[in-house]
Amino acid sequence: MFVLVGNPNVGKSALFGALTGRYVTVSNYPGTTVELTRGSVEVGGRRLPIVDTPGTNSLTPSSDDERVTRNILLESRPQTVVAVGDAKNLERTLLLALQLLEMDRPIVLALNMWDEVASCGASIDAGMLASRLGVDVVPTVAIRGEGVGALRRAIEGANPGDSGVRYPAPIECAVAALSPILPRRGVSPRALALMALGGESELLATLAAAMGPAAFARLEAERRVAQAELDEPLAVAINHARMRRAWEIAEAVRTTSAAAGAPRRLAPILERLATHPVWGIPVLLVVLLVAYEFVGVFGAKTLVDLLENGLFGGWINPHVTAFVDAVVPWSFVRDLVVGPYGVLTMALTYSLALVLPIVGTFFIAFGVLEDSGYLPRLAVMVNRVFKTMGLNGKAVLPMVLGLGCDTMATMTTRILETRKERLIVILLLALGVPCSAQLTVVLTMLGALSATAMLIWLGVVIGTIVLVGALAARVLPGRGSDFVLELPPLRVPRLGNIATKTLARIEWYLKEAVPLFVLGTLILFVADRFDLLRGLERALAPVLSGLLDLPKETAVAFVVGFLRRDFGAAGLYHMARAGTLDPVQVLTAVVVITLFIPCIANFFMMVRERGWKTGFAIAAFIFPFAIAVGASLNWTLRALHVALR
Repeated sequence: MFVLVGNPNVGKSALFGALTGRYVTVSNYPGTTVELTRGSVEVGGRRLPIVDTPGTNSLTPSSDDERVTRNILLESRPQTVVAVGDAKNLERTLLLALQLLEMDRPIVLALNMWDEVASCGASIDAGMLASRLGVDVVPTVAIRGEGVGALRRAIEGANPGDSGVRYPAPIECAVAALSPILPRRGVSPRALALMALGGESELLATLAAAMGPAAFARLEAERRVAQAELDEPLAVAINHARMRRAWEIAEAVRTTSAAAGAPRRLAPILERLATHPVWGIPVLLVVLLVAYEFVGVFGAKTLVDLLENGLFGGWINPHVTAFVDAVVPWSFVRDLVVGPYGVLTMALTYSLALVLPIVGTFFIAFGVLEDSGYLPRLAVMVNRVFKTMGLNGKAVLPMVLGLGCDTMATMTTRILETRKERLIVILLLALGVPCSAQLTVVLTMLGALSATAMLIWLGVVIGTIVLVGALAARVLPGRGSDFVLELPPLRVPRLGNIATKTLARIEWYLKEAVPLFVLGTLILFVADRFDLLRGLERALAPVLSGLLDLPKETAVAFVVGFLRRDFGAAGLYHMARAGTLDPVQVLTAVVVITLFIPCIANFFMMVRERGWKTGFAIAAFIFPFAIAVGASLNWTLRALHVALR
């Protein structure tokens, strides 16, 4: 078996696709929700299995993704490891490659994005780099298939290299003492000893079970002795030694031209502006405005109208409904397929005609931000705000993704490093981040009111997110993580990269999210057949009319909103246009529907990621909390006689 290992966002998945010719299977690593892509590559006339691992910056893991990659290397004993790196960011590539070299496995280094090195005014001597590392170094441009043939040949003849990293004497002494007593794994004793000295808790627990009490006590003693002789933590000292070696090699093999060209003279200025405490804010606002125009206007209005009202509403649904009515004699089956809660007329129409164009355009926008290098800078800009909620700037990535689809964003919380951080973000996504479909309807409703109403809604939602996040950070057990994030250079996004990432994410949506919409529709179909929906509406009516001062008819919108957040908002929108709701009721209803329990697809994704107990606990908290916020807002607006028109 061959394994692809590389930093995030270096084109590793694109290279995997070029090597295999296609994606074959996607499955979870045992015991986790982290997905692996498996395929086969032709080497020496045979097709052999290859695995694309999650992106990682270190083999001393700080997240589930990095832990899975490390464990694959420890447990699977791969025949060859293909280390994939960004040729422009040679130091970061070498830092990971040196860790892989210490494992004493056959390795090939693929320097991807090779064509972009020259645009940065630099050149790399691949032959000298290969000589320094003792392994083949293959320049590649994955999106164009360049270098793939040479990479296949290099994989066939791969051999172990030498990292050349020398650590401080206390660490070298500890490694020499531990190597003979550590259990045999898929890596060299030296590499395993360095991992153990790094002190990652999961690995230490595994070693404790495998070594026995006496041998593990000696390991801990060696760690204490080495630490006592150093002025910095062991893990930091190990990393510093590797970084020095990476910088030394990079300086030797890379030549920088004096004239980098106008694009590179401009790039540093843009990079500084994007993270500047003052000028970074207007840059952020411009980025958000452009993203909203593309996703919220073009995706949520133009494309949705073409698909929902044109393709599905004007052609597919009427023809299929007529066909089913003509050939299916059983009303139960007809309603199941094309009824009000039918698999076609609700689940597929919703997931493919309404949500897909919105999340599709969002995937494209997200891909542009990701490929341009702006997303890490966005994380830097919001890091201070997120610290108040026990999070760091990395949490902005799933939060921004939630504006496209909360269901998908909930799954991406696995990029966060601790369980506590993942749980807080899942809670905040379910509570206060409206998906783009719902957001479009909400903004349309608020557009009929004054700017004051818009500011109140925005202030209440953002304030609620910050308040709940801050309280959750204090109540939930566990720890946060340090904010360590490398800023890649800003670059012009490549169409091929964006297309590859967008297609992969749409594939995920079709495989993972659409079945949840179907499941949610089936549940609502059963609830409707047994008159449970009307029971829910009757149960909600006293709460809505008594606490929120809303007409009892709004209960229907909130119940339907559990399946389709935008349909719940749309029901309120039609009532507002008909004059059933006054301005205070409109604003109150909009706030509550925004903070209301998440859609059923998001609920099932929460259950999948964190379990039934956590999913129900989040829903049980959000429902009364949203009602309480709405009731407080309604009372305040009426008491102060706030003008909303």
